[in-house]
Amino acid sequence: MARSKVYIAVLLASVIHVANAGADELVPYEITGDGITTSLTGAPGDVARGRTLVLARTTTCILCHSGPFPETRFQGDLAPDLTGAGNRWTVSQLRLRLVDASRFNPDTIMPSYYRNKGFVRVGRNYAGNPILSAAEIEDIVAYLATLRD
Repeated sequence: MARSKVYIAVLLASVIHVANAGADELVPYEITGDGITTSLTGAPGDVARGRTLVLARTTTCILCHSGPFPETRFQGDLAPDLTGAGNRWTVSQLRLRLVDASRFNPDTIMPSYYRNKGFVRVGRNYAGNPILSAAEIEDIVAYLATLRD
């Protein structure tokens, strides 16, 4: 079972990386405790764009997670339900989970969305790019923070 999870994680990271190649370069960030307290862009994200990104198949959130998205068919069941995410995690914790979920769980199948090294089998044209841009991370964080029970 663990081997199949690793395969899924590598496959998802590769698909996402190719789909979002050309995203911006990494900006420095500081991890404080269990989160990243400062916005990667210096501004809050856009909630509507964040919802669109969460539901887009190219970011793969919805392939692994389910949530309060009644209009979306075929939601995932490999990862926690996103319903109430804004109650369970702070904005800084959500940001770190998107940037590098392995900080919380080294065995996670969730890709590190804001990294530009350590990917497997990335095409030459896509190497060195993060999966999501800083703005996309902030948009998703802004949306997830609104998901309250």
